[in-house]
Amino acid sequence: MADFEPCNFTLQFLRGRWFMMFASFLIMAGAGATYLFGVYSKTIKSTLGYDQSTLNLLGTCKDLGANVGVLSGLLAEVTPTWFVLLVGSVMNFAGYFLIWLAVTKKIATPKVWQMCIYICIGANSQNFANTGSLVTCVKNFPESRGMMLGLMKGFVGLSGAIFTQLYLAIYGNDSKSLILLISWLPALLSILFIFNIREMKCSRHPNEVKVFYENLIISISLALLLMGITIAQKCLHFSHNAYVACATIVCVVLFSPCLIAIREEYSCWKLKREILKSPCKVIVEEPPLPESKSAACQLVSEIVELPEHSSMEKTQEKKEVGCFSDIFKKPKRGEDYSILQALLSVDMLILFVATFCGLGCSLTAIDNLGQIGESLGYPQHTISTFVSLVSIWNYFGRVFSGFVSEKLLLKWKVPRTLMMTFALLLPAIGDLIIAFPFPCSVYVASLLIGFSFGIQLTLLFIIISELFGLKYYSTLFNCGQLASPIGSYVLNVKIVGKLYDNEALKQLARNGMTRSMVKELTCNGKQCFRSSFIILACVNLFGALVSLILVMRTKDYYKCDIYKRFRDEMEANEKEMKMVSAAEK
Repeated sequence: MADFEPCNFTLQFLRGRWFMMFASFLIMAGAGATYLFGVYSKTIKSTLGYDQSTLNLLGTCKDLGANVGVLSGLLAEVTPTWFVLLVGSVMNFAGYFLIWLAVTKKIATPKVWQMCIYICIGANSQNFANTGSLVTCVKNFPESRGMMLGLMKGFVGLSGAIFTQLYLAIYGNDSKSLILLISWLPALLSILFIFNIREMKCSRHPNEVKVFYENLIISISLALLLMGITIAQKCLHFSHNAYVACATIVCVVLFSPCLIAIREEYSCWKLKREILKSPCKVIVEEPPLPESKSAACQLVSEIVELPEHSSMEKTQEKKEVGCFSDIFKKPKRGEDYSILQALLSVDMLILFVATFCGLGCSLTAIDNLGQIGESLGYPQHTISTFVSLVSIWNYFGRVFSGFVSEKLLLKWKVPRTLMMTFALLLPAIGDLIIAFPFPCSVYVASLLIGFSFGIQLTLLFIIISELFGLKYYSTLFNCGQLASPIGSYVLNVKIVGKLYDNEALKQLARNGMTRSMVKELTCNGKQCFRSSFIILACVNLFGALVSLILVMRTKDYYKCDIYKRFRDEMEANEKEMKMVSAAEK
């Protein structure tokens, strides 16, 4: 039997929830390719001869695909997780690979509507990765969802900087090859871990919070490393071998959470073998165990899987709370809402307006970073630095909102909705800095906008899970971000793009030229984005005022113990798993 112990441990490790969490980190690190649009958008614009309004239309279609995840949410309600991840992989490769073929002239130049479809399909694939891995992790760690969401969305925020280092090491400074990289790498990651991501019925882990903070330290180290490398690459000349060395170091740090997963699974495996060799009786009415024994039993119970519910039981459960049942008879906040109960609630409407303003403005600013840098005279390499820094500060905003809001909520009962209001005020300052630039102002603006964008997105997902429950979370969190692409379309295409093109046409007229005389419509100077970003700042301020209404509506709810129901469920799982463990013996 001893000969088979390494095989047994390997099987448990690959099926355990700690390895699942590590695999989810990697999938999330590959699911943020949409944030690199500012790097390769200039290539699309120059290669295909687009003006700024057309390029912004592409950016809006990208945002539409990235944020309309209703399809992936509904698919997750009726299919297993592996199928959701598989569909996302196929969509990611198909969408971005077709864009790469277009910009490298390997196929006939597509029409604008075709390019819009390509980028929408590619960007929409990240919702399948989100739904497959992020939602599953939240359900497996319900009591630590703030920290889990902060870490998961943090790795998405770092993905732009990670991809930049990888493409510099693999392809060199070629933005066309970057499009190729983001077509195959995220798809490969999802396929590699397609059967490791699954929902489990687990008990509480005595070291759970410690493990989250260890992973937080690793992710912060990765973010600081990426920031240091990015700044060094701006100031110094790097050879290709230096780029390879940087990418190797980044990958080593990125994979280090696997060591934590191995340690935790090995502890569970060793304790299980020790206790099963000399088990004690497991009785529901038993007296309290000593602390060390209780922790051991919790570790053992975590690795025991219960039999799946029969399809009849699942159907019966669905009948009790259907997706569209009791639309106008809403439960209390925190309980499981049906899909229409949540979508038709006042709380969701307020979140929709706040998201329209906040995420819509932030996406507009991030998508236009390349053109902002170009209009102010920054070189292309520096523009890539802006995008990488936005990605890094985006990460800090995500982990900050996850861990700090969790601490504020548990210790002082500060509503997460209040932090959402704070996150809507920060980008207004960044917008004004872009509108009235000064030397190195784009660096400061990218810090504020990237940081606040990370806070807003993570808090949106956490607040939806806390107000409307986890039963239909895979659909509701995807519905909750629908306002983001709508805001991006209105603000990016109809306001920023139009005002930019108008200013560029004025410059052509002053030079005695017309639009037909130039292939690419370009604006230079501080005035190119001034009027549009003053408007964005005002929209952000309006969103902050709207979110204050949600703060007032939810302040009493956040004063309660919002996680008590999940603790009770996990305690019931512990008793049931102990009984199953004893029965196996």
